[in-house]
Amino acid sequence: MMNKMSILHIGFDDTDSSKAMCTTYLAYKIVKFLENEKVEFLDYPYLIRLNPNIPWKTRGNGAIALAIKTPNPKKIKNTIKQLVSKYSDIKGGANPGLVFFQNYKVPNNFVKFSELALWKLISRNYAKKFISENNLETISFGNGQGIVGAIGAIGYKFRDHTFELLSYRKKSHIGQKRKITKDSVRKMQEKTYPITFNSYDKKKDRILITPHGPDPVFYGLRGENAKSVIDASQMIVTAEKLEGYMTFKTNQGTGDHLKHELEADDFKPYTSGTVTGTVLEKPKIEHGGHVVFSINKNGQEIRCAVYRPTKITMIAKELIAGDKIRIGGGVRKASKTHNRILNVETFEILKLEKDFRLVNPLCLNCNKRMKSKGQKQGFQCIKCGEKSANKSILEIPRKIKQQLYIPSVSAHRHLSRPMQRYGKVNKDSKIDSNLRWFHIYKN
Repeated sequence: MMNKMSILHIGFDDTDSSKAMCTTYLAYKIVKFLENEKVEFLDYPYLIRLNPNIPWKTRGNGAIALAIKTPNPKKIKNTIKQLVSKYSDIKGGANPGLVFFQNYKVPNNFVKFSELALWKLISRNYAKKFISENNLETISFGNGQGIVGAIGAIGYKFRDHTFELLSYRKKSHIGQKRKITKDSVRKMQEKTYPITFNSYDKKKDRILITPHGPDPVFYGLRGENAKSVIDASQMIVTAEKLEGYMTFKTNQGTGDHLKHELEADDFKPYTSGTVTGTVLEKPKIEHGGHVVFSINKNGQEIRCAVYRPTKITMIAKELIAGDKIRIGGGVRKASKTHNRILNVETFEILKLEKDFRLVNPLCLNCNKRMKSKGQKQGFQCIKCGEKSANKSILEIPRKIKQQLYIPSVSAHRHLSRPMQRYGKVNKDSKIDSNLRWFHIYKN
């Protein structure tokens, strides 16, 4: 008699450190094991990028979730526990968290938890209380911080999505310099744009698909659907033989972390979101080329900083008092030398104030600006002698427009929405069993 099939949701996070491993590589190893078991994948593996302003995150703050149908959930759980222990860099400082939820449907309280984890700082105690209230089966190492991301990944509800194909290196090559043919990446982008994104920066002549750390990922290709990234991977030329690849359904490139409008009570360290207000002063350019200014939101002054690597400082410095703008960014904690400040990722100019300035009067005879005769002595044209008592009001044409401004592609975070994706939303897509979304290369 055939065993009854169970639906099992698996979430895990924080298995890597800045020195080694990668949570997506653990997912690759788990799927490799599951491929040999009698399981049905209910969707692609989820790679969910959570709040990017958490200070102790590693790289992209990505958590993983898998949803499967299996006749033997007990065996699956036991093996996955072993794989998490084996492929987590616990000695290097990783704090893995693994969560199992065995139920047909993920309840709404999981969804709410996930939505909070996208923009807030969720404490381990809050996560432990959630585990207790929902009687979840979990395992954790270190301080167990990964439990937060594990629950958040299981509970994530897609309203828009993209895909990322991650290719992995053989163990013998991990730590060595990644050698990839730049021309192949450039040509791939030219052929696949706009169905793929953020692969190559033309202005800087820079490859954007390869990480720089000692982790197992060789490159990652981002696109609008699974087929687009699988096809694009066939165009990439590398100097080493890779182990394999896996395709993830993800919230990358969706701007997920900036969808919450921050109110006065939300303006806490490490919070991400959007703030709408009116510019209070002419921005100042600080040492290093960064631009700092303040906005007023419902009577609250909020300090904002636009950093030079974003390449939008030249726009920000043209703001004036009275301009209404909507800012997306993250709150930086106050330090001994700096007050709490909103680090600007994007901003949209909603309304431009007219820029009126007092200038020396214009001589109507000579069409030249008059010169001051001295304090409170009026003005006189040096050419014809015409006089005037007061300065004139002149409207200065604005150099910026009412539109959205986003950072240079090289300064994008994993969740940053590229310009080509504004106005685009991908609806739910079912897993395509005909696609080779998971693949191990032959030796």
